[in-house]
Amino acid sequence: MDYIKVAQTNELKNGEKKTVTLDGKVLLITNIQDTYYAIDNKCPHMGGSLFEGNFNGNNITCPKHGSVFDVRTGKIVENGKIAFIKLKVNDTKAYPTKIEGNDILIGIE
Repeated sequence: MDYIKVAQTNELKNGEKKTVTLDGKVLLITNIQDTYYAIDNKCPHMGGSLFEGNFNGNNITCPKHGSVFDVRTGKIVENGKIAFIKLKVNDTKAYPTKIEGNDILIGIE
């Protein structure tokens, strides 16, 4: 696995998020108590930008339909809904991260 530098730690304070583009994909990076996580920014249901959603604790909510994802794993925590119809949403992809000095690196296969 190759690790590629995408940001520096001083760009993301605790509880903050940002997007980066890597290999043509937009990824969401989050900082939870100085641990950095990376997932696909695109909601697997209808492609909503997770960056635009509410980031609270370990979870991010898709702004389109309210699906909630754990930013540490990409796993769906709560399926969203349209009107009264509950959606079945897949997990989003999570990427390994590591810190070298002040650099945030993301693992790509």
